[in-house]
Amino acid sequence: MAKRYPVPRILLLSDARNDAALARALGRLPRGSGLVFRHYHLAPAARRARFGALRRFCRRHGHAILLSGAAAQARAWGADGAYAAPARLGRRTGGLRLATAHDLAELGDAARVGADAVLLSPVFATRSHPGAPVLGPVRFHLLAALSGVPVIALGGMNRRRARRLHSHGWAAIDGLS
Repeated sequence: MAKRYPVPRILLLSDARNDAALARALGRLPRGSGLVFRHYHLAPAARRARFGALRRFCRRHGHAILLSGAAAQARAWGADGAYAAPARLGRRTGGLRLATAHDLAELGDAARVGADAVLLSPVFATRSHPGAPVLGPVRFHLLAALSGVPVIALGGMNRRRARRLHSHGWAAIDGLS
């Protein structure tokens, strides 16, 4: 893994629909923000190449870049950390480890594996998962208060909603791109 970054307060998640806007969006984020590189739509070689290009861009702008996947793969690709379900984060090896969570049990799993933070979702309705049940602000706050690790809000997030939630940070796909 590369340089050890603190847990970012703003994370941009990548996917096929925001790929063309990533450089512009990352350039607008404050230094110390992060990119969670997903790009599941690409073939393996193309995904690796796109990751490399975005890693160089992130370095120039002072952003962490995390690979969505197992921690071992994130290390191999030179990512600053991994983003995955708690079971896929693996043992602590120096990079950031951000876990996904949707309920109290998954928050507990994230704390047990020593995640640096958890992305709790979906807080609000999102285009990524149309019609999926949402936590809403009240349930989000209740779960976040019980978390053993810092909580980052994900799902239908934008700056206005993030200010209302008062969590460690926030993450978005559309809300930042």
